[in-house]
Amino acid sequence: LLWSTGRKKEVRFLTCYQLSNPGRFLDYPAHMEGQIWFLPRSLQLTGFQAYKLRVTHLYQLKQHNILASVGEDEEGINPLVKIWNLEKRDGGNPLCTRIFPAIPGTEPTVVSCLTVHENLNFMAIGFTDGSVTLNKGDITRDRHSKTQILHKGNYPVTGLAFRQAGKTTHLFVVTTENVQSYIVSGKDYPRVELDTHGCGLRCSALSDPSQDLQFIVAGDECVYLYQPDERGPCFAFEGHKLIAHWFRGYLVIVSRDRKVSPKSEFTSRDSQSSDKQILNIYDLCNKFIAYSAVFEDVVDVLAEWGSLYVLMRDGRVHALQEKDTQTKLEMLFKKNLFEMAINLAKSQHLDSDGLAQIFMQYGDHLYSKGNHDGAVQQYIRTIGKLEPSYVIRKFLDAQRIHNLTAYLQTLHRQSLANADHTTLLLNCYTKLKDSSKLEEFIKTKSESEVHFDVETAIKVLRQAGYYSHALYLAENHAHHEWYLKIQLEDIKNYQEALRYIGKLPFEQAESNMKRYGKILMHHIPEQTTQLLKGLCTDYRSSLEGRCDREVPGCRANSEEFIPIFANNPRELKAFLEHMSEVQPDSPQGIYDTLLELRLQNWAHEKDPQVKEKLHAEAISLLKSGRFCDVFDKALVLCQMHDFQDGVLYLYEQGKLFQQIMHYHMQHEQYRQVITVCERHGEQDPSLWEQALSYFARKEEDCKEYVAAVLKHIENKNLMPPLLVVQTLAHNSTATLSVIRDYLVQKLQKQSQQIAQDELRVRRYREETTRIRQEIQELKASPKIFQKTKCSICNSALELPSVHFLCGHSFHQHCFESYSESDADCPTCLPENRKVMDMIRAQEQKRDLHDQFQHQLKCSNDSFSVIADYFGRGVFNKLTLLTDPPTARLTPSLEAGLQRDLLMHSRRGT
Repeated sequence: LLWSTGRKKEVRFLTCYQLSNPGRFLDYPAHMEGQIWFLPRSLQLTGFQAYKLRVTHLYQLKQHNILASVGEDEEGINPLVKIWNLEKRDGGNPLCTRIFPAIPGTEPTVVSCLTVHENLNFMAIGFTDGSVTLNKGDITRDRHSKTQILHKGNYPVTGLAFRQAGKTTHLFVVTTENVQSYIVSGKDYPRVELDTHGCGLRCSALSDPSQDLQFIVAGDECVYLYQPDERGPCFAFEGHKLIAHWFRGYLVIVSRDRKVSPKSEFTSRDSQSSDKQILNIYDLCNKFIAYSAVFEDVVDVLAEWGSLYVLMRDGRVHALQEKDTQTKLEMLFKKNLFEMAINLAKSQHLDSDGLAQIFMQYGDHLYSKGNHDGAVQQYIRTIGKLEPSYVIRKFLDAQRIHNLTAYLQTLHRQSLANADHTTLLLNCYTKLKDSSKLEEFIKTKSESEVHFDVETAIKVLRQAGYYSHALYLAENHAHHEWYLKIQLEDIKNYQEALRYIGKLPFEQAESNMKRYGKILMHHIPEQTTQLLKGLCTDYRSSLEGRCDREVPGCRANSEEFIPIFANNPRELKAFLEHMSEVQPDSPQGIYDTLLELRLQNWAHEKDPQVKEKLHAEAISLLKSGRFCDVFDKALVLCQMHDFQDGVLYLYEQGKLFQQIMHYHMQHEQYRQVITVCERHGEQDPSLWEQALSYFARKEEDCKEYVAAVLKHIENKNLMPPLLVVQTLAHNSTATLSVIRDYLVQKLQKQSQQIAQDELRVRRYREETTRIRQEIQELKASPKIFQKTKCSICNSALELPSVHFLCGHSFHQHCFESYSESDADCPTCLPENRKVMDMIRAQEQKRDLHDQFQHQLKCSNDSFSVIADYFGRGVFNKLTLLTDPPTARLTPSLEAGLQRDLLMHSRRGT
């Protein structure tokens, strides 16, 4: 027996009793004289007067120290309900917080049962006339409580029980003929009839959460379990049921063999004859009887202080105590009742380590008996606690491969397998050639259901030749590299590999195309090129489709994929042209490669028409403006392929006029030489000089071109005549007639310039002579001031006045107002200041040797530069060192004349 009988205890028997809150270790017997008694563990009775006549029912709440009682204060059927607060005292007795009549309406009837919800908001009272009253609200106060009739029937109510499920509260009502449930937490109190047979008094109970809070009804044939909306399982226990009780997961039934009608329970017990009664304690979870004993005339079974107490009519109490779990297990182990031991351990909430030890012992027992299938099932239950190698070693025999497979499968389902376990399991599948089991193992519905190392599984399946299974794993678990390896290296299915890459997200599609692009391009070039076009422009995986075209797609760097087309120039050209058209901002490498490809095709093409078309395409690409930053690279490509039109275009774009000229000279294209000079001579005048030198070295008859060059040189005055003659002297075929017109025109212009210069010299000399005379007169003769008007206000002069030797006179107040200094004439000062600034500027530029050398080197007319610096007085110091003081004025004047003469000569040259 898993229960043992304790010592007997003698107590006074009273007609009504109810268990207290287990935390208080008290019982509350009720008295036929209206008293409620407290029975502590020491069995010392204390009590108080609750009613004047008798107490019929008590209900003690488990979570509150509140006691509800039903009794009578006067003769007749007039039951009263009283609510007692056991924590508060009123004159030494518990405080009665509420009193109200129990009967429904005005018709007198007897109370048969009572129940109270633990939240103190519901109380139900059953009566013998079949009615049930529901007290809703705070049951401890009249103000916040409302009583109404919930149920009316024709059969006595024998049991009530509240069941709380979330926010819904159900009330089970059982009579002698049916079982019903109500939802009392809502409105209208909907009712569900659960069964058409009932039970007697005290033959119903509410189970604990281990049995999902089911309502237990003990009938004569069976014990039924009910949910609020349906009937649950039933158990066929023989005997007429007298008492049904639930204690710690056990169902306690007191029954007798002699059938007694449930209605007789409401009659006096004195009329019933004494009979042998059987007390059975059932473990419904584990399906066994934990205790069974025969008693005589059992009054009730009480649960308190961790034990069961059987109250006898003769005043004796039998205490039943449950044995500890370890003792129970040892008893079952000795009888090899491992299944029962396991069920018992689970119901007793034994920890997982203890359960694993039982499973291992059970498995060892079955293995020793040769029941390998049963043994492996027990070993499976030890997974997570027992080292897997302990079990694997037992089933490594080839004849036990099925058992080993079952164990390894479960190990993987619980996500406790390592890579070695996965390898071993897959090898078991392949050895058994069990494709169905293999597919079942690998074809899980979601990533969360995978209980093995996917990469290890792929390697094993690939090695064993199960390519389809390996591909399934690789595709379902996003092992793209393995999928493509198998498709390309093992199966050689290039179309499928390319299709798979097209389904991948952008980053993965890009990386895999870089890795496998050359292989795919070699076998399926057109499809691969098409995918690369999409990848580098507006990539969307095939799974995305065209559902969201408003969101811009991703694009790869097209320049990085050019090496893939190494052996496929046709596809490369199509790819590059597509990128240049669809995506004008493609990397520069795209245009460089396209130019090189077009030039290469042009160079090797033999058909004139096709060659002309390729020529136009190459020129069009050069003129697209994509080679401004890589001018040198484009020029090298054109030169490598002898693409002269492209070279000339690039020379012109780079303003390399000298190279253009040199190119035409090399090819003896005289007319193009003149054209280049005419187009670019303004930007680079030296082109005309180079053209003249070029034609001068030619022995052919180039008179026409020489004349054109000389005409332009003459118009722009680019070269001195002497240099022109010296240049043409190198040509043995050039005669004087070639430059006759040039020389004649040049000499005529020189003659005209000389005449102008002589006239200017004569005028300057006369002006100099006049100025010298004025100076001499100022030095030797007095100056007479005859002006009568002020040179500023043009009014008649009045004293005081100011006169200057230059001949201007001013009022003193006008002079003071307008003059900047006392020594300068206000009228002559602006002109004098200009002259002084010019002299000062010349003095500052006299010693600019570096600047003079640079201008002399870079200028086309060195004589003009020298003449300009000579006119500024750069060489005056050398010419004036030895001059006597009296002769200083005359040489400086001569130097000025020489300067003017040289300047005019330069202008006319």
